[in-house]
Amino acid sequence: MNCRRSFRLILVALIPIAAISLGPVGALAQSPAPAASPAVPVASPTPAPEPTATPAPAASPSAPPAAAETPATPPPAVTPVQTADPFGEQIALEPKMVVVLKGNANWDSAFDALIDSFKSLSALLDKQGIKRAGNPMIVYTSTDDTGFTYLAEIPVDQDLKNLTKDMSMGKSPEGKALKFVHRGSYDNMDNTYEAITNHLDDKKLEAKDTFIEEYLTDPLKTAEDKLVINVYVPLK
Repeated sequence: MNCRRSFRLILVALIPIAAISLGPVGALAQSPAPAASPAVPVASPTPAPEPTATPAPAASPSAPPAAAETPATPPPAVTPVQTADPFGEQIALEPKMVVVLKGNANWDSAFDALIDSFKSLSALLDKQGIKRAGNPMIVYTSTDDTGFTYLAEIPVDQDLKNLTKDMSMGKSPEGKALKFVHRGSYDNMDNTYEAITNHLDDKKLEAKDTFIEEYLTDPLKTAEDKLVINVYVPLK
């Protein structure tokens, strides 16, 4: 992992060292009556009776065409609204029982160090048949230009036994804090922390000398570029 100077400087700034018509023609055509043949003269000319015209049958009215049915218009599809991730949401952290492992690392190998700590704690839980009671967390306790110290924590609902010298039982941080969300790799957290620093400056807020990362996606099973991490900044 490349050393990220901007990330280091941001963290150092945060901590001093110590989520669119009708039909065809209506009447039949009437055939013309045949023309009368000229009368042949006879001895006693008797005028021929005039032929009686037979009236044409009345045309049956055509049935009006059926009205075309207009299909019902379906309701418009509802497009789900994509909500934005919280950014600077004020919350209250509740303390949880956690198993803790103290560690320190250089910025060059920061993520690898955190993963190793989570592996150690997970192995201990598996060995003792205890399931975690929350998401794993990292609490940064001090930073400088070369590295940092931290506490890797996993919430549990009972005490663990046979802890190593760097492990202990404890409580996660509590109190009012600001919540931010990071999506992506650990290496790209520089932008997230820079935005956090700008937010604190714009709002004129003062942070405590620590901050917390809560891993919503399991860092031991999730590709690094698919990580989702809540970042909590405790306020004074």
